[in-house]
Amino acid sequence: MKKSGCVILALFFLVCISMFANLLLFFALIGSFKGSTSVAGVKVLRPREFEEVVEKEGTTSSSRIAVIPLEGVIAHGAPGPLGEDMVNDFKRALEQARDDDRVKAVIISVDSPGGEVTASDVLYNSLKEFSRHKPSIIYFNSIGASGAYYTACGASWIMCNDTTFTGSIGVIISTLNYRELFGKIGLESVVFKSGKFKDMLNGAREMSPEERAYVEGLVMQSYGRFVGIVAKARKIDENTLRNGVADGRILSGVDAFDAKLVDQLGYIEDAYAKARELGKAPGAQIVRYKRVVTFASLFRAFSETKTPAIKVDVFENLPKLQPGRVYLMPAIFAP
Repeated sequence: MKKSGCVILALFFLVCISMFANLLLFFALIGSFKGSTSVAGVKVLRPREFEEVVEKEGTTSSSRIAVIPLEGVIAHGAPGPLGEDMVNDFKRALEQARDDDRVKAVIISVDSPGGEVTASDVLYNSLKEFSRHKPSIIYFNSIGASGAYYTACGASWIMCNDTTFTGSIGVIISTLNYRELFGKIGLESVVFKSGKFKDMLNGAREMSPEERAYVEGLVMQSYGRFVGIVAKARKIDENTLRNGVADGRILSGVDAFDAKLVDQLGYIEDAYAKARELGKAPGAQIVRYKRVVTFASLFRAFSETKTPAIKVDVFENLPKLQPGRVYLMPAIFAP
């Protein structure tokens, strides 16, 4: 009888814990939603991805200028300041700002040397689409080069500091050739391939002239798109760009302004003022988007936790470019 009573008590205790946990999860999920959107004429709750941290107070509480950070090497699946996937997080941040009636304009605060071609193109397209609805200001901090500049061409206004490094309008693809090293240590690469170009970036042998020409064609195709986007966004003749600053060179902010690659030189406070002007919200509060931490996100993080690996990497903080991928990056970052 006692044993049966203990079992019932234990089951009751477990049910209470389960109900309490589900209640917490329910309120966490409710708290992670803000605003609404229409689907087939019916309003549904939209997840609130990012919270607002006040950067600068304003006189009008009903209007906001949202600062969205873009930092590090631009790549799909790479972690960024807003979460674990910088490309998708950036897109969702723009969507939240677009759907929030209080947000009158956004400032994209950039510190990036560039990155993958496709990832940069996705960010550019997302920013260009946003700019059709609300003003967007790019502000380059220490560096906003290559793929970061590609992204900036989707904005309404581009700003940077006098000492910022920007430009680097060019495309790079690289690989390592270790043929002579293999010979010295007695290794040989054996490759079975379905076509003559399948291993064209194989570092264990020299590239053929035909392979070099093909890879160069791929690079120039991406370069042509890059230059075309810059020419259209900045209203500069494409041939002038090709024969001038669009040769991969890094530019200071002063030189970029002289070359009409940026609209204004100044500090981040000047970007705040410009955003308020373009957004027609002189008293707007400046807020920075930051990832929302909810019970649901913590629960998900714990459920996905893996055993940490111990590693030593002296180059951990440097960009890790993958051989064979096409990048919009300064050459100094190439392997």
